Amino acid sequence: MPTVADAHLRTPKVHGPDVSVGAARVFFLDGHVHALLLVDRGVLVAVVERADLEGSPDSVRARTVGTLAGRVAAPGDDLEETRQAMAARAQRRLAVVDADGLLLGLLCLKRHGRGFCSAADVAARDADRAASRVG
Repeated sequence: MPTVADAHLRTPKVHGPDVSVGAARVFFLDGHVHALLLVDRGVLVAVVERADLEGSPDSVRARTVGTLAGRVAAPGDDLEETRQAMAARAQRRLAVVDADGLLLGLLCLKRHGRGFCSAADVAARDADRAASRVG
């Protein structure tokens, strides 16, 4: 049985625990960003989604509007059950953490909801973005 550990990205982009709501808004200007992972010494302290920022002043710490509830998975979780739950909630990202809360990676559901992004997918998209900036 495939598990979340088989599909998660192992090097997600992370941010420190003191990112402001204003800075988080800037990160979310990129349409590919669905979740902001706030980490303190390897421990995931909050996952912030775009909607969390609504109504909050720019100066507030983003971790105060984010949450871990419903936004994390364990590496041993069944991959297909997790995919189905994410698709049903229209949720594109889940942080993957161990029993101590250490961030292990990010599970990224593809737009169509039938599979997960791979490290190669992410690298190709980053290369396309870089090429479009140069050209």
